[in-house]
Amino acid sequence: MSFRGAIIITGIALAALSTGARADVIDGAWCREPDGRLTIDGPTIVTPAGITTRGTYSRHYFSYVVPNGESGAGTTIEMRLLNEETMQMRAGPAGPIETWLRCSPAVSWRAAGTAGG
Repeated sequence: MSFRGAIIITGIALAALSTGARADVIDGAWCREPDGRLTIDGPTIVTPAGITTRGTYSRHYFSYVVPNGESGAGTTIEMRLLNEETMQMRAGPAGPIETWLRCSPAVSWRAAGTAGG
């Protein structure tokens, strides 16, 4: 293999490694229609209703008690990571299992001609 070929292959390999692979953790933003979005950051969660609270955290598991002011207040929610893109959630021991997916990256949009555009 030529030196130039080796450089091209090395460049392709480095580009592939830098494509934002997610770590195998439950942290991050999760989405499910029509339930909305929730975000986990260590022991902190922003619930689908937008309330920030704390729960029990490990890399592949999260649980919290639904706070007052939100539907289902007092219910324990349990979540477990299935893989990098999929999480299962259950409200209470007899609740149905829901599948949540990682949210797509947020995209901002600004109309042409607005400030800074």
